[in-house]
Amino acid sequence: MTRLRLSVALVVLVLLGTPWADAAAQRTAAEVATTRQRAEQGDAAAQDNLGLMYNRGDGVPQDDAQAVAWFRKAADQGYAPAQARVGLRSRFGLGVPQDYTEAIGWYRKAADQGHSYAQYSLGVMYGSGQGVPQDYVESHKWVNLAAARATGDNQQQFAERRDALRKVMTAAQVAEAQQRASEWQAAFDARQ
Repeated sequence: MTRLRLSVALVVLVLLGTPWADAAAQRTAAEVATTRQRAEQGDAAAQDNLGLMYNRGDGVPQDDAQAVAWFRKAADQGYAPAQARVGLRSRFGLGVPQDYTEAIGWYRKAADQGHSYAQYSLGVMYGSGQGVPQDYVESHKWVNLAAARATGDNQQQFAERRDALRKVMTAAQVAEAQQRASEWQAAFDARQ
């Protein structure tokens, strides 16, 4: 369980960034102004980036409320990275009230676009029954999809989680999960 908590903490830091960013890495006022202008014009990537700046205190004062507001603007436009960030904040109560149902909704939107962290998080929530009935088959499906899409350390972490799930599942459940993952992937590929 300790390893899982450390993994979750690491993922939170990677996804949201660290608030103690090096002063040398801080954004200049001009960079912030350009990003803000693009964000205010409705650019979802800029909105997400501005949310990250507020989250980290990068060129602006650290402000969770502003971070969430900008993440939500981008998420509402269908921007998968921001949807995953709103899901994460809802799941853990970071700057918003903790709400597993809300987290599931945002993770699913990003997962359906192929966002590997959202797929992994959705799988973890199904595996633990957070916001949804516990379902190892659905959990394995999402974690398996995440492991196939992720790279580097995330790929290893996601694959380890998938393999751990196998140990509590029957062979028939694993086969069903793999079938669901294959069907999801085929439908996703057809939409691309």
